Amino acid sequence: MTLKLDADMFDPACPSSVLPFQIGDKWTAMVVLCLEHGPRRFSELRVPLRTVTPKVLTETLRAMERNGTVTRTSYDENPPRVEYALTPLGRSLLTLIEAARSWTRENKSELVAARKSYDSRLP
Repeated sequence: MTLKLDADMFDPACPSSVLPFQIGDKWTAMVVLCLEHGPRRFSELRVPLRTVTPKVLTETLRAMERNGTVTRTSYDENPPRVEYALTPLGRSLLTLIEAARSWTRENKSELVAARKSYDSRLP
């Protein structure tokens, strides 16, 4: 059987080039989950996402805002307050994330076994 690659797959206009997150981009999915129940401040996001650096979280939030999945609301207070919230488009990602989480739960033992097998072959 010969594998035929679709030339459109590598076209810059391919729909996959505008995905709001890449497979394996854990921060976007985790931010979506953190915002599932309502708006949160940057410092509030840092609590459950304790291993993300401020720089990476800022980059993730900016990318999400650019993609239309998150809104950033600045309040004219002293001290200034900024909140992030999911847009309807961002909320629609919850279905995809749940599907990926469900698949992972169903296949976790196979994934772990495959990784152990692979790692045992490394020098």
